[in-house]
Amino acid sequence: MKAKSLVLSLLLVVSAFLYGCNANKNDGQTKKANDVLTVYTTIYPLKDFAEKIGGSYVKAESIYPPGVEAHTFEPTTQTMKKLADADAFIYVGAGMEEFINKTMQTLQNEHVTFIEGTKGIPLLDSTSEHETSEEHHDHGDKDPHVWLDPILSIQIAENIKNALIELKPEAKDTFEKNFASLKQQLQQLDQQFQAVVNTAPKKEILVSHAAYGYWEKRYGIHEISIAGLSPSNEPSQKELAQIIDTAKKHHIRYVIFEQNVTPKVADIVKNEIGAEPLRLHNLETLTEDDIQKKKDYFSIMKENITVLKKALQ
Repeated sequence: MKAKSLVLSLLLVVSAFLYGCNANKNDGQTKKANDVLTVYTTIYPLKDFAEKIGGSYVKAESIYPPGVEAHTFEPTTQTMKKLADADAFIYVGAGMEEFINKTMQTLQNEHVTFIEGTKGIPLLDSTSEHETSEEHHDHGDKDPHVWLDPILSIQIAENIKNALIELKPEAKDTFEKNFASLKQQLQQLDQQFQAVVNTAPKKEILVSHAAYGYWEKRYGIHEISIAGLSPSNEPSQKELAQIIDTAKKHHIRYVIFEQNVTPKVADIVKNEIGAEPLRLHNLETLTEDDIQKKKDYFSIMKENITVLKKALQ
């Protein structure tokens, strides 16, 4: 009996030891899986900043498909399921994403953290006056295109950094270091914008979408917009005539379209004043070509600087 009891005791000890090892192994696998934060974003710069700050601790993905019109996007059921399982969802705010309040309400019982990119940033008032009777995508009374301003983008990046630290405090040093590097790049980009505008012979640009108000405020350019803050907001016939007259008055030789939108009304203006089309990238979403060429926020913004330099000649 003593021998049997001894054998049974040994079996229990071995079983407990093996269970403990297996539990530790599973804990290790879970911990490894949790080492990376799953982050979803709306516009592309939020994704790029999250990746640059988060490094190996963050896996970021935009919910916008390549080339989609961000102003009219609505998340699918599949997208909502992804957001429910995510650690964080970063959005612009300032009325940019019309679906955000409904999304927050739907996911209020999930563990996903909502991060407002423009939190604490002084926003420009919307100057949009063009509305169509059939469809109008309202940003509210504020201009949300903050990410086009490199200096204000520093605040967006800092908001992301602070949120990531809250989600993963043990990686704070990495997030702080990566943010400092990103901040320096944004400051350098700002200097490049200043150099181009300060040496340009003119300050007026004719654009198909009033997305460049923050460039106006920071760098002193003047945008003449054919449409309002949303590409669907088209001018009346009277306003269109005024735009054409203004373009002729300032001897504007270029009409600036965006990478994914060419409104018919902008084509009319281009033909009326005999202007050459140029493209500025609003960075709301990447195109398939951008993805294939591995472009990021900085490479696209530097291309924008080249286009702006030509447009200001």
